[in-house]
Amino acid sequence: MKSRNITQSALAVAVAASVFGVQLQTASASGFIEDSKASLTLRNFYINTDNRNGTAAPNKQEEWGQGFLLNYASGYTAGTVGFGVDALGLLGVRLDSGKGTHYESSSQQAGTVFPSDGDGRAVDEFSSLGPTLKAKVSKTEFRYGTLQPKLPVVVYNDGRLLPVTFEGGQVTSTDIKDLTLVGGQLEHTRGRNSTDWRSLSIGGANGSTASARDSNKFYYAGGDYKVNKDLTLQYYYGQLTDFYQQHFLGLQHSWAIGPGVLKTDLRAFDSTSDGKNGSAAGRADGYVSSGYYGGNVTKGEVDNRAYSGLFTYNLAGHSIGAGYQVLNGDSDFPFLNRGDGEGSTAYLITDVQIGKFQHAGERTWQARYAYDFAQVGVPGLTFNAIYLNADNIKTKGGDQGEWERDFSLAYVIPDGTFKGLGFTWKNAALRSDLPAASKSGYASQRDQDENRLIVSYTLPLF
Repeated sequence: MKSRNITQSALAVAVAASVFGVQLQTASASGFIEDSKASLTLRNFYINTDNRNGTAAPNKQEEWGQGFLLNYASGYTAGTVGFGVDALGLLGVRLDSGKGTHYESSSQQAGTVFPSDGDGRAVDEFSSLGPTLKAKVSKTEFRYGTLQPKLPVVVYNDGRLLPVTFEGGQVTSTDIKDLTLVGGQLEHTRGRNSTDWRSLSIGGANGSTASARDSNKFYYAGGDYKVNKDLTLQYYYGQLTDFYQQHFLGLQHSWAIGPGVLKTDLRAFDSTSDGKNGSAAGRADGYVSSGYYGGNVTKGEVDNRAYSGLFTYNLAGHSIGAGYQVLNGDSDFPFLNRGDGEGSTAYLITDVQIGKFQHAGERTWQARYAYDFAQVGVPGLTFNAIYLNADNIKTKGGDQGEWERDFSLAYVIPDGTFKGLGFTWKNAALRSDLPAASKSGYASQRDQDENRLIVSYTLPLF
């Protein structure tokens, strides 16, 4: 993909802004105008990943860029049915990324942060504009266009310079007291380091090769029921046509015990095959899942159950947590993937900075600690640490393990002229026992050390 000129992108944003301005001026209802909001988020993002073992490229990936995220949300027109429009404008500008540290592979035509041009180098900039039409009846809202769902069965990723977006339709209703219902269909996704819409896939079937398989039909529905102020129950269902069906049950609870509060987060997923993934012919055609396929399970069939619990005690600025997750079945945990390895998020308590700990059979325990320095007179400064250790990963070479350690230190200026200006440093180390692909059944997992530096600021426009 070739880069577009920054001036052209700026012109496109200006044209879009003028279009929305005309819409505002001609709107028949004052609520459409008076309730409109717009903000511009500036995000400066640097990432350095050191692949510590192995001889295959890349040994190091390093990129630095400046992101601009323009969010616009109108109000609603008057009447029984109110209408409105939202828009998300994204622009990423390269500050530094050489060809050796940008690195694109045969299965991923992009680097860590930026898309690639025709020569395999990072583009100078990349941008997109995502409009969303919306309508509201009572407390039920319909949205169609660019979406950023954050649900147990589909979570958009925001771990780089620009976020992932989806294309589709969604309805959300809160008409029933204490109950939030959500349903929708997604057809395409735009990666965090790209500008084009692509179909959806899962690990094992994705990649930019002739054998890659995908789907443009992901259906989802479910709800959150707030039993009382301390207890919420969840159920969600997701189906990626020809790949998998997934049921989710969740429980979130807060309990004031002693001088602090104990928070409980329980999650259970049951994932099985759908359509072509459920037949030998379909799997032979490439509709497969990653994982270890022993016993009577035919290679590539989705077969996973994930159970986890995370318990966190909060006291006087301190947060101490412990959790455990076990995955049963012969496939990895399935979740939506762009189809070429670009960033995606799984709703697991083990989805952390580098790894996800979602392999077939994997058992993971974790410990967490966080501190809010407002308790000692430094509001806005926070520290987080997490350690995960896993074993029982099913491979051809026997059961294997992995571990990861993450640190993050963040400061957001709490008041004054620069109120809201944030600084974040994230450091992670991942180590794995997984051998070469020929011995494990998985792609070889290299040991990694990674640093991210992020400076962000959101400017309200109106």
